[in-house]
Amino acid sequence: MQKYRDHALSGEYMGYRECHILSNWLLIYKIIEDRLILVLARTGTHDDVFKGY
Repeated sequence: MQKYRDHALSGEYMGYRECHILSNWLLIYKIIEDRLILVLARTGTHDDVFKGY
């Protein structure tokens, strides 16, 4: 997933991951217990997603 710059987040988003769908369009998600359960948390630009954090 190098193309999407997938990486773990920290701080307020500890336990979540982020990938770049487009250059400034993010998808914040979480994988639970190594199973195929995907919790989609947020999507939007950097400014939209991290506003207030």
